[in-house]
Amino acid sequence: MYEQEESNSVKAYSNLPERLLACLYDSKDAHGGTALYCAGFELQEWRCDAFATHIMEWIADYALAEEELNVSHANMYVRLQQAAVRIYTSDNYKKRGEVGELALHAICRDFFGTVPFAPRVHYLTASNDVVKSFDMVHVRYLDGDAFELWLGEAKFYKNSDEAIASAIESVNAHIDAGFLKSEKLLLGPQISRNIPQYEEIRALFSQNASIDKLFETAVFPVCIAADSPAVAGHKSHDAQYVVTARQELEKLNTKLKASGLLEKIRVMLIYVPLGSKEALAAAFDKRLKGLQA
Repeated sequence: MYEQEESNSVKAYSNLPERLLACLYDSKDAHGGTALYCAGFELQEWRCDAFATHIMEWIADYALAEEELNVSHANMYVRLQQAAVRIYTSDNYKKRGEVGELALHAICRDFFGTVPFAPRVHYLTASNDVVKSFDMVHVRYLDGDAFELWLGEAKFYKNSDEAIASAIESVNAHIDAGFLKSEKLLLGPQISRNIPQYEEIRALFSQNASIDKLFETAVFPVCIAADSPAVAGHKSHDAQYVVTARQELEKLNTKLKASGLLEKIRVMLIYVPLGSKEALAAAFDKRLKGLQA
């Protein structure tokens, strides 16, 4: 993590929820990499409720601006309500993808040390809007003055094949020159002035800056959270489960390679195998609506 004592943004994002997901595999290469995370098992059952609760622990980090993260016992309930309303208030939760976006946000913050520089929910004009935009916009600080922009896409589907196909389509649309020019105009004013190296990051989103400059520093994490035969067929994180889940990850990566995206951009493929997408969506919705009552 970038070390700068005077950075309000780093201070605001320095506290993280306790880790729940286990990293079962990760690899990195010049084109990006792949990673596998799982919520695990308990009493021989996939931990659906524990995962839903963990995702709830991330809603403030995901939905609140940095200045709103200064929480005390006097305002914590109000802040959680604000975060819950900003995520969605729709009853049609089965078709919403925020659980996948929150999972992507949590993984990148927890395992890769990224920091939001323009919270996506601030683009919304109403809490149930669907925005055609990146699902995540973070920055990852490296050694010295180097940094990477992490511009993410998340798919929360029942079928992983459909999820990766949709993700490839979305990322292709996002890296189109016309879209990126519009996105730069949208994101530029949203970038926090408190973020370390604000001027350098803001310059990449200038209307006159070449998109090539953005690509040079960008990583595109793609999170696939979908029902998994590996989870359905196992009751613990034993060696065979890990092998089977990695095979599912590799199948997704094969489709990603065939798309040609890796020849254009750096992609970090993140796979989160689920026991039941529908059960997780329902468990999360129940908890979210509890804060909105």
